[in-house]
Amino acid sequence: MAIDFGLRRCGLAVTDELQIISTPLETIESKKLDDYLKKYFQNEKVDTIVLGKSLHLDGSENVLFNNVLELKKHLEAMYPSMNVALIDERYTSKMALQTMIDGGMKKKDRKNKENIDLISAVLILQTYMQTINK
Repeated sequence: MAIDFGLRRCGLAVTDELQIISTPLETIESKKLDDYLKKYFQNEKVDTIVLGKSLHLDGSENVLFNNVLELKKHLEAMYPSMNVALIDERYTSKMALQTMIDGGMKKKDRKNKENIDLISAVLILQTYMQTINK
């Protein structure tokens, strides 16, 4: 599972058991993330949670960086049997927008930030899967 964390909302993506393809799951309010994950993990097998590491283009930490680190610590404490990984997400928003354009998504739908969060989570998970499969 990947989480594209934001202060207002989080985009979530998951992969199949063979870890071949990443698919969007849902966008939820950040304050509801804990409850959502508890329910989700009761019904679905997840062994790794991937968080997008928030950095500026030059590699320096952005304003969300510490929030993501706190979320990582929290998830590790809540789910000690799961691996919680960080992956560079610097270009995911731009890539998400380009993916929507390439996919023929209407301009109105591309402006919906929830769609960008979902696709960003998919890209974060795909990047992670490519990294571990090298």
